[in-house]
Amino acid sequence: MILHAKDICLRYGNKEVVKNVSITVNKGEVVSIVGPNGCGKSTILKALSRYIKPSKGEILLEGKNIQTIPTKKAARKIAILPQVRNVPNDFTVETLVSYGRYPHLSFGNRLKKEDVETIDWAINKTGMNQLRERTVATLSGGEQQRAWIAMALAQRPEILILDEPTTFLDISYQLEILELVKELNKALSLTIIMVLHDINQAIRYSHRIYVIKNGEVYSHGDSKTLISSDLLRRVFRIEADALEDSTNGCPYYIPQKMVIG
Repeated sequence: MILHAKDICLRYGNKEVVKNVSITVNKGEVVSIVGPNGCGKSTILKALSRYIKPSKGEILLEGKNIQTIPTKKAARKIAILPQVRNVPNDFTVETLVSYGRYPHLSFGNRLKKEDVETIDWAINKTGMNQLRERTVATLSGGEQQRAWIAMALAQRPEILILDEPTTFLDISYQLEILELVKELNKALSLTIIMVLHDINQAIRYSHRIYVIKNGEVYSHGDSKTLISSDLLRRVFRIEADALEDSTNGCPYYIPQKMVIG
């Protein structure tokens, strides 16, 4: 395993929002976390990326407590793209991506040849080379997301954490981003953890899924077999019909109605 959360509890003030959650992520996996709004998914990602310290339990990165690892060293291992991101209006794609090299810079923060080469590599890997001089503010939603992923790649992390990477994107851009995630995982053996709202996307683009309900792990397992109509009824309170996606070799669920009562 590369990342392991052991019985963690997470609090905001006096309120416990995540309770005794254990999550294991193996090297080279794509793991999705799904669950109803407000169940603690994004909070778990913040803990896995070292932004929140568990009130109980621990998170191990390659066997070491993540809270004991220096910030820059941890950032060389883990890159996270949160839901909310701000960038100055005059930042170009290339400028944004260059910030991904910060964890590798020594005193003076001057880019070396290796850093410039890595920035070029990340821009090319995400298909942003023709847009590298454009300001981020002028890009489409899908292009902006690719630019941010390029910045994360410039860190050369072993783990990429994505918090709802398809939110607010048109369906074509959603597929574009998830296909990019799939390609990065395959080509770079990059370990990826992401929160997704779309169950069918989680099934299709993940190796394993964790289902969170009321701040706890309700179930977890192989993405192609874990989800069922019964689980969707119990966790998401919807009735759904299961179909077979023969193209991608996985089930596909069509919501029919809400469960009342």
